[in-house]
Amino acid sequence: MSGFIHRQSAHCESGVMASLLTHHGLPMSEPMAFGLSAALSFALIPFVKLSGLPLIAYRMPPRAIIKGLQKSTGVRMQFQTFRDAQRGMDALDTVLDQGRVVGLQTSVFWLPYFPEGMRFHFNAHNLVVYGREGNDYLISDPVFESPVRCDRASLMKARFAKGALAAKGLMYMPEHVPASVDYAKQIPAAIRRNTRIMTKAPFPFIGIRGIRRMGQQLLKLERDPVQCEKYLPLYLGHIVRMQEEIGTGGAGFRFIYAAFLRESSKLLESAALKEAATAMTEAGDHWRLFALRASKMCKGREKMDAALLDGILNGCADREVLAWKILSGIK
Repeated sequence: MSGFIHRQSAHCESGVMASLLTHHGLPMSEPMAFGLSAALSFALIPFVKLSGLPLIAYRMPPRAIIKGLQKSTGVRMQFQTFRDAQRGMDALDTVLDQGRVVGLQTSVFWLPYFPEGMRFHFNAHNLVVYGREGNDYLISDPVFESPVRCDRASLMKARFAKGALAAKGLMYMPEHVPASVDYAKQIPAAIRRNTRIMTKAPFPFIGIRGIRRMGQQLLKLERDPVQCEKYLPLYLGHIVRMQEEIGTGGAGFRFIYAAFLRESSKLLESAALKEAATAMTEAGDHWRLFALRASKMCKGREKMDAALLDGILNGCADREVLAWKILSGIK
């Protein structure tokens, strides 16, 4: 086959893109792929609901990493979606038989190699298919330590699952991959884009303001006896699930971005980037602390204390403010 080498990653989309670019001759780590795409974010969007609860996101929307990397590296990607599932599988077979490696967007729920307890209806999970043997597809799933296999019927269900973020059989592969990247130019440019997202978004529920807003929201809910008893524990559980189970979560994305800053500090010989990496790592630690305390409160193992959670969230925001302040001076 193509000689594709599987690499386990922290997040699916950044892991898939790092692996695809590396396979096509542009060596790239997952943190560099994530950082160059300027995909770090925070959003508390009240008018978009998941099971009746507001959408909370810690990174830019699905496909933003792919699009961001096209902007930063000059890679050109070919995308295909399909109305008919059978045609979508036939198209996948065709490119695999040509020896090509393909990225797919799928639903976690229908992938049989996931343990049953890890399956849920999330339609934006990315993976790489690098070959097929009979009715089995050879898959490099960034979540897993080793390559896995998936039968045709299950993969077709996963590619064409209905609902929010439906992939419609999306498959993608590089059409052109440059031999190198001008990191001295592209790293600061990507950092500037991400700084604007986190510090200058025009809406109060995006970026640093969104983090503080979520803490204020918890305080307001606790003051209402009915909301405190019935809605607040449910809402906290939702926040923690969005942070720690969907994708890589609030803390994980901060750690990936910190790794990008550390790698960039060595490439550009920048002490400021190293300092910002430390601040971002501390922000990730605070996000994990928030998840720990919030999960105990929503399960009744610890007394509900919105003021404590608000304080932790402000601590997250303060550390991210420090990181973005340092990064705003990068030329």
